[in-house]
Amino acid sequence: GALAADQNRQKTTLHRHMVTVPQPYTPTRRQFLAGAGLATTVMATGCSGGKGPTTATTATTLAASAATTLTSLPSPPTTVVVRRAGDRPDPTKPEGTDLLPQIEHVVVIMMENHSYDNYFGMLGRGDGFTLGADGRPTNSDVDASGNPVRAFRMANTCQLPKQPSNAWNATHTSWDSGAMDGFVRSDSGPVAMGYWTRADLPFYYALATAFPVCDRWFASCMAQTYPNRRFLLAATAGGTIDNDLRALQNPPPPTGTIMDALNRHGIAWKNYYSSLPTVGLYLGVLSANKDKVVKTEQFFADAASGTLPAFALVDTDFSKNSEENPKDITLGEVFSANVINAVLASPAWPKTVLIWLYDEHGGYYDHVGPPAAVPPDDIKPALHVGDMPGDYGRYGFRVPAVVVSPFAKKDYISHVVHDHTSILKLIETKYNLPALTNRDANADNLLDCLDLTAPPAFLSPPHLPAPRNGSSTPLCTSPGPIPNPSA
Repeated sequence: GALAADQNRQKTTLHRHMVTVPQPYTPTRRQFLAGAGLATTVMATGCSGGKGPTTATTATTLAASAATTLTSLPSPPTTVVVRRAGDRPDPTKPEGTDLLPQIEHVVVIMMENHSYDNYFGMLGRGDGFTLGADGRPTNSDVDASGNPVRAFRMANTCQLPKQPSNAWNATHTSWDSGAMDGFVRSDSGPVAMGYWTRADLPFYYALATAFPVCDRWFASCMAQTYPNRRFLLAATAGGTIDNDLRALQNPPPPTGTIMDALNRHGIAWKNYYSSLPTVGLYLGVLSANKDKVVKTEQFFADAASGTLPAFALVDTDFSKNSEENPKDITLGEVFSANVINAVLASPAWPKTVLIWLYDEHGGYYDHVGPPAAVPPDDIKPALHVGDMPGDYGRYGFRVPAVVVSPFAKKDYISHVVHDHTSILKLIETKYNLPALTNRDANADNLLDCLDLTAPPAFLSPPHLPAPRNGSSTPLCTSPGPIPNPSA
């Protein structure tokens, strides 16, 4: 009741302003591992426009309510009233006030490069594939010759080494101004239409069946890993569109990161990492917080002892089990299962919210067009010669996302529009922190997935099946045949 009253008060007291919603070089992860010498040196001293989409709208993204539901509306207006960067969730209370005492720990596992349809199109919950009489997806796309490529199950759990593509141009070609018909014509090629099933990913499917799955969780922008992970940390990409290592030298975001906001109030956080920490995308943050950037072994110790920090970001080994191509996806499932099971068994579980998700779609097909989004700031994308036009006024493609908590609603599917800044908004809502940018100011805070007033539905966590892969050894070394009508 108190939370609802706070939200109602917010609607009438928040400062508002008008904004207009507008219509190269890409190193691989392997190059990052080989070339990010600056980040590892820092670490060594302190720690070892066009057609509007018809399947989603901006209504839920721009609503002032903390939890709204997806509605079918005409194309969104070009000018909307939104909250501003710097606004607090409850402007009547001081910054740092704990508004959600039921939650003491927020844990985030962000894996790599898969779309909702690619993983959960066959889940049977949420907005997945359209199935024909044969039980197979009817969804298809056309190649450059006009030949249809129907969605197909991948022959095994390995991926091609260079396709599909998540680059700026490939993503915008796939989107095709909202037509969503350019996946195969882009640099992704026919493999973009591949998908996996419950038999391939039994732990993930069980997780998304037991807990709330979010079928309108979009990447924060139509770009690669680094820009989307920057949105997770700072609610802005700061002009970046790709994985250019030179951007590590960019100045910090003008309004700082969520780590800076937590530090101001002495709120504990850690980035647990296996090979590279996500906070390394901001070298200044990394350098100033070396005591908070620790190896994943410490995560399992903290989970077992019930001493997880208020915010925990857990990074996989990007060189082995991130699920980015060409890796065997079952190795990533093993990592995620280990982290999630450690949280489920932790003494901290009764007061924890864990979000498992992906940074972006990786080039794989998804049938839901990303809606317009509130631009985070006035920083424009640093486009290269030959890049397609675009900006940060639109989300990227959908990604798998599940909210895991004792407070999670049973049998719930979230149709609310979320992006990575919804995680920031949840943290900001808990501690009444000011929004970093216009994007997180207007993000949904994930509370639609939780019931904080009733007895926790998952206080005794469900038993989840083991991942398909029972070891740290890949089940395959290369993918099977990829349908290619033009071959």
